[in-house]
Amino acid sequence: MKILGISGSPTAVSRSSWLLQHFLDTLADQHGALDLLDTIRARELPAQALLQADFAHPTLVDAVGRVADADIVVIATPIYKAAYSGLLKVFLDLLPQDGLRGKAVVVLATGGSTAHLLAVDYALKPVLSALGAREILDTVYATDAQLPRHDTLGYSGSADITERLGRVASHVQRRLPPPALQQPLPAAINPFSKRVAPQHPLPRGVRISA
Repeated sequence: MKILGISGSPTAVSRSSWLLQHFLDTLADQHGALDLLDTIRARELPAQALLQADFAHPTLVDAVGRVADADIVVIATPIYKAAYSGLLKVFLDLLPQDGLRGKAVVVLATGGSTAHLLAVDYALKPVLSALGAREILDTVYATDAQLPRHDTLGYSGSADITERLGRVASHVQRRLPPPALQQPLPAAINPFSKRVAPQHPLPRGVRISA
């Protein structure tokens, strides 16, 4: 299964971007090896092509194609004024009408307070549903207080957010195929490898009749 992250944050360093990366890291730690299609950062897409919905622009064609290739999509966005980011909206507008059909979706969101929590249900999820998403595995919403600033890491998650991300990652992990089975031992050290019986020549003049 292929996993794709989509960051709708308009800033390079943000709580929602940190939340997305921390979730993907947690998922990788639990599963070992993932077929991860990296992360689409909407802020890094060509602004003019994005705003003009230039469907023929090579960068946007590639981004939409990566969404199509994904089996699990993890969407992260800040919540502003009870709505998800406008940057995420213009990117989602590029997807075809059934662009999320058959895909499992995880939603990560951040906001100044719990007052914006319902924006995920009333603003974002209907759009995801309209794009064909029928299975939203889980949602994690974190307030600014739950993601305090960190001197070196940018931000850090409170114990409850870290625990929540771990549970959602475990939920996603159960949908993934098991890691590849261990390779068989080389024949030289495999105790069950086929061995050829030694051949002993008969003494001269001795014959065995059937």
